[in-house]
Amino acid sequence: MRVHSECLTGDALGSLKCDCGDQLAFALDTIEEHGGMVIYLRQEGRNIGLLNKINAYALQDKGLNTVEANHQLGFAADERTYEMVQFILNHYGIRKIRLLTNNPDKISALEGVKIVERLPIVIEPNAHNEQYLRVKKDEMGHLL
Repeated sequence: MRVHSECLTGDALGSLKCDCGDQLAFALDTIEEHGGMVIYLRQEGRNIGLLNKINAYALQDKGLNTVEANHQLGFAADERTYEMVQFILNHYGIRKIRLLTNNPDKISALEGVKIVERLPIVIEPNAHNEQYLRVKKDEMGHLL
């Protein structure tokens, strides 16, 4: 199972500034091969919305990293929540999952389900997202 938050720029437009589209593609390939599901959450820009995400991009172009840009706009580093995931899993009677994620917040948020295995999503960085990935690892604790 993949819990994926909406990223219009990465998922639909192929932005190289993040790894979202690549993570979604990796998850879909894995699920096609082994079965499973994607829960796609409408939480654009770590749940700050598309307009604020574009504003954060502008701040990043001025030298701030993704966390600093969110803080500058008055947001936490990550505003996402995962209550809906638990609701969906309960609806389908799913009690055990293999979770495709690098995000420790997703792991801890899924208290009502047994995570039998965490499967990392390994994406090769590019020149445009290298710092973004470093910040995810060093400042947000992602398991990269």
